[in-house]
Amino acid sequence: DRGWLGTHWGWDIGARTVTRELTRLARARSVCSRFSRLVCDANRPPGADTYIRTSVEGEAISFNRGLDAAEIARRTDRYHHPYHQAIDTEIKALLPAWDPFLLSIHSFTPVFQGELRTMEVGVLFDQHEDLAFLLRNTLADAGFATALNQPYTAFGGLAYSVQRHGNRHGLPYLELELNQALFLEPAQGRRVGRALHTALQPILAKVGSARS
Repeated sequence: DRGWLGTHWGWDIGARTVTRELTRLARARSVCSRFSRLVCDANRPPGADTYIRTSVEGEAISFNRGLDAAEIARRTDRYHHPYHQAIDTEIKALLPAWDPFLLSIHSFTPVFQGELRTMEVGVLFDQHEDLAFLLRNTLADAGFATALNQPYTAFGGLAYSVQRHGNRHGLPYLELELNQALFLEPAQGRRVGRALHTALQPILAKVGSARS
């Protein structure tokens, strides 16, 4: 069952390519997890039901079967904690000279449980509603089929990473969910990154300015 590691269950396909292009253009800072969410999910708190999945689509994940507390703690210390520590380090490097805007980038499979998802971009929020609507509108103007809190919602902890760091540091934040059909090849992912950079300009101008 190692094959699951290469599917959307194992990682957010294409998200890194989009993120790197957006980071380059915006001269921003980014942190990408370099481990599969089937090992442990960076976007879930330890102890959550989906922090370490024991099955996928009815199939047991052998390397997650019968994990004891020591192994869960080892994965948390080896992968989850360093990822979030790296995000904190990047944020602290910007403060107090800058007011960072936090954006968490993910991707979703175009077909889930036999249902075709035609939406291209989801803007997830639980706070900062004005920024969410602004980004939804700029993405729609750029030609993307865009919706709020779809195909997932930020309410209920499904945007854990950006909520955790945004609330800890008192910073505005949003999460983006991108349809993997947008970037079947790396070049397409880079084009999406460029389009996102353009769409984000009104938000960056509003919240990402340097402090005097």
